[in-house]
Amino acid sequence: MSRQRSTSWIHRWSRLLIAAIATVGVVVTAYLTTVKLAGGTAVCPTSGCDRVLSSPYATVFGLPLTLFGFLAYASLIVFAVTPLFVKSTHKKQLPSKLENWTWLLMFGGATAMMIFSGYLMYLLTFQIKVVCIYCVASALFSTSLFVLTLIGRDWEDIGQLFFVAIVVGMITLIGTLGIYANVNNPVAKINSSIPGEAGLPITTTSGAAEIALAQHLKQAGVKMYGAYWCPHCHAQKQLFGQEAFSQIDYIECDPKGKNPQTDRCQAAKVKGYPTWEINGQSYSGTQSLEKLAELSGYSRPRNFKNTVSQP
Repeated sequence: MSRQRSTSWIHRWSRLLIAAIATVGVVVTAYLTTVKLAGGTAVCPTSGCDRVLSSPYATVFGLPLTLFGFLAYASLIVFAVTPLFVKSTHKKQLPSKLENWTWLLMFGGATAMMIFSGYLMYLLTFQIKVVCIYCVASALFSTSLFVLTLIGRDWEDIGQLFFVAIVVGMITLIGTLGIYANVNNPVAKINSSIPGEAGLPITTTSGAAEIALAQHLKQAGVKMYGAYWCPHCHAQKQLFGQEAFSQIDYIECDPKGKNPQTDRCQAAKVKGYPTWEINGQSYSGTQSLEKLAELSGYSRPRNFKNTVSQP
């Protein structure tokens, strides 16, 4: 019986399967991190991916959340393959200890990733309310990694396993709720002597059509909700140009931004940046000037100068 267990295919291939899934996770999170930092648009069949990337939930400690995902997947790869390259020579106990410790680290890491992904699925369903294939894929990866770490070897001490799962789960859940506490209930705690972050400067100029559209939007009561750090918000500002955007009724949602109005963002139930409020309807994501003109009933000439956002 012990011989059959030792040669079980899942036990023989579990580390490689974990490394393979984590490698896919590394590639996906590296791509999304690049898109986030560059302020680009992710390749996605729905607009949900960009809405998630531009939401306040996509940034942790000023860094893209996907960067932390990248590090987590990369760590699992290291834990999975390291014992495979360590051969037993003079220190015969080293491989055994390394085997046990790396399995515990993989199990703890996969547990934390699965719980965190579960919370993100909750946000995706009930808060942001969009479909993001990358988020769903990451949740599936995390769950698969957890299952593989659970069944990929014979665990001698099941009690230790449950203890690790409970401790890691509690720390992950409490930490996650703490990180996103200010997102769910932002409070501006800015010293009056500090002007706040203004974000990247607008480097484009405005044509007559951009200025006319901006004035029309202001008169029509159109509002733009955003955050100073949001690359999609900056792309939207670039479309208008310096002169035109100064006419826009812009509402800063981040407490650290310049002249923040977090209460108005909460009242408007803003889930991602930028969000446009036009005639009582909300539109998320960077909008073309043509689209804004159409939605707001702008009837003047539309020979816009800035048809593509510029860096």
